Amino acid sequence: MDQVDHGACLGEFLRSRRARLRPQDVGLPEYGRHRRVPGLRREELAQLAGVSVAYYTRLEQGAGHNASTEVLEAIARALRLDATEQAHLMHLARPNTRRRRQNTRPQQVRPELRTLLDAMDGVPAYLVGRRQDVIGWNRLAAAVFGDFGALPAQERNLVRLVFLDPATAELYAEWECRACEVVSNLRMYAGRHPDDAQLTALVGELSVKNEEFRRLWAAHTVADKTHGVKKLRHPLVGALDLHFETLTLPGDPEQCLVTFHPAPDSPSADALRLLSSWTQQEPVPAPQTSSHNQG
Repeated sequence: MDQVDHGACLGEFLRSRRARLRPQDVGLPEYGRHRRVPGLRREELAQLAGVSVAYYTRLEQGAGHNASTEVLEAIARALRLDATEQAHLMHLARPNTRRRRQNTRPQQVRPELRTLLDAMDGVPAYLVGRRQDVIGWNRLAAAVFGDFGALPAQERNLVRLVFLDPATAELYAEWECRACEVVSNLRMYAGRHPDDAQLTALVGELSVKNEEFRRLWAAHTVADKTHGVKKLRHPLVGALDLHFETLTLPGDPEQCLVTFHPAPDSPSADALRLLSSWTQQEPVPAPQTSSHNQG
């Protein structure tokens, strides 16, 4: 599969954002009962952004490399983009070639981070790298989310597991939300790294093997990893409601530490303590070796 066509992604993103807006959403009159296109027309969007229709049309055709910051910000306002979507638009319109070259270097997990993960007793935690590859984890994370160490290195990927692993799909009580989340995160990464060959291979494989992934990928939703609650159906301890926090590492913004914790004195806290006590009685594989620190 060829590498991502950055111009095509720009055009598809703009069209998808334009299609979700209606004239009444932006204070424009809606003429006629039937419109031939969903959402705003190009002329309406161009009017709102203060650019010519011809100029905006060229942007939707992928010619965004010469667009000024002011024009892109005006289009973002007209499309009602949030901060994450606006950042994605900027990445698509102005790809960072220096970052692309750096993207080929293998990621490394610092020994101190491995020590920190192991020291987080009672707190499931894993380290996420490029393309949402899981590159480090602790004992309790493996007990909650599955034994990452038993998987080949190329399969330790959150998106792949959500869409291709039945046990992972069954784990999430709100699978549809989780699926949309991981695809939106991957879209955000793709905007920053269009020439990542491993990303292209991953998207190609998932598109062939999973229809729902194809649908969500075509929707062009974008999101950064943040915080929230994961509702799980664990096969051993039952329902788990775990709050998660995503901490971007200051020394490497392409690595994030994700931690999970239950509300104090909750049934989920009791269930997690029980699961943790069981893991203490079992030998733990050594997951965080150089064999899975892949680029």
